[in-house]
Amino acid sequence: MTNYIDQNKERFLGELIELLKIPSISAKTEHKADMERCAEFVKRKLLSIGCTHAELCPTAGNPIVYGELIKNPTLPTVLIYGHYDVQPPEPLELWDFPPFEPVIKDGNIYARGACDDKGQFYMHLLAVETLVAQNNLDCNVKFMIEGEEEIGSNNLGIFVKANTQKLKSDIILISDTAILSNDCPSITVGLRGLSYLEVEVTGPNKDLHSGIYGGAVANPINTLCEMIAKMKNDKGEITIPGFYDDVVQLTAEERKALNEAPFDLDAYKKFLDIDEIKGEEGYTTVERTAIRPTFDLNGIWGGYTGEGAKTVLPSKAYAKLSMRLVPNQNSEKITELFTKHFLSIAPKSVKVKVTPHHGGEPAVTPTDTKAYRVASKAFEEIWGKKPIPTREGGSIPIVALFEQELKVKTLLMGFGLNSDNIHSPNEHYGIFNYIMGIKTIVKFFENYNKVD
Repeated sequence: MTNYIDQNKERFLGELIELLKIPSISAKTEHKADMERCAEFVKRKLLSIGCTHAELCPTAGNPIVYGELIKNPTLPTVLIYGHYDVQPPEPLELWDFPPFEPVIKDGNIYARGACDDKGQFYMHLLAVETLVAQNNLDCNVKFMIEGEEEIGSNNLGIFVKANTQKLKSDIILISDTAILSNDCPSITVGLRGLSYLEVEVTGPNKDLHSGIYGGAVANPINTLCEMIAKMKNDKGEITIPGFYDDVVQLTAEERKALNEAPFDLDAYKKFLDIDEIKGEEGYTTVERTAIRPTFDLNGIWGGYTGEGAKTVLPSKAYAKLSMRLVPNQNSEKITELFTKHFLSIAPKSVKVKVTPHHGGEPAVTPTDTKAYRVASKAFEEIWGKKPIPTREGGSIPIVALFEQELKVKTLLMGFGLNSDNIHSPNEHYGIFNYIMGIKTIVKFFENYNKVD
């Protein structure tokens, strides 16, 4: 196994680079053709590694790439999920290299999507290629690689519900998460949910001269900022009535175990170039980013933002915001609570519109399954250390969807690092992690049908 991977390392890197060159940005309609081109790339690769069937499944949005390699219907089946769409690369001026012209530097591949999620899902295709080439695949494999994860996977649920038999499997395997470090591997066992919205605040019916009308007419930007400021108190707690009603409180023992994962606060602050941390009182940084819900602005705009000065009192102001959710919060309920509260605190001097964009449910995956034991053993054999179970602050909404619709547990076996700048300029993925990830996935498959 190791020889095949090492011998083909340069080709494996070259193929990923070709995939990363495709600007498959699902958030922008002008990249529709790129989405199709990327999906075709993945389909061709599935067929080349030995899949007996591969197809592009149309949706109301971007196609889902499905493939399967059925060795024997009596063997267990692993369903691999990933996504070929990527985040918009802006702000472009903060990139050291063009985001879709991959560059290898200091042991990393720099490009949008390098870690999230092209580099990670592509490891699975190469792992299966390795197993097939060595006639060492002892289970069935199915692939479902979608193109809308970065915009909420709006059409995935429809596809899953309509194809429960096609997607029937014993375990779902996803690489879209991170490990603690290359010296301390880990397996993610918990994810936060998400409620993502946009708000619009309207004051006067047109932009006004700030000298003539300023002080007499409500400024929507000022009002929006005042309303947002009311969403948290001085303790960092979210003030939406009922927001915490369903939050699962961990026991002292569970919190202690969570905080035993290696974490260097000084290194954390240095990496982010900040002098102090901030968050909800009574919780550590590890807890704040894993087991506590959040409220954050993701963007705010209005008025004049161009070069020079324009003394305008704007008609409208906007913001995009997200709330990360924890078990047992429900995204639809939280969206409703936010909307009701935000409208209630709006002064009569403005009109407020709230538009939900997408959401997803939090998930906790079990550590007592056969798949987890096999994954843990694979890490131990390849990395030389037993992985630590951790909870991650990000969201993969489809984990809860899979369990609800397919009645199958998910294994989150990621290989990225939190320093990989996903969703940010200069996203990158370590070549070490890429190759070690392939080897670990191969070892997972080699052991999957041998462990009870």
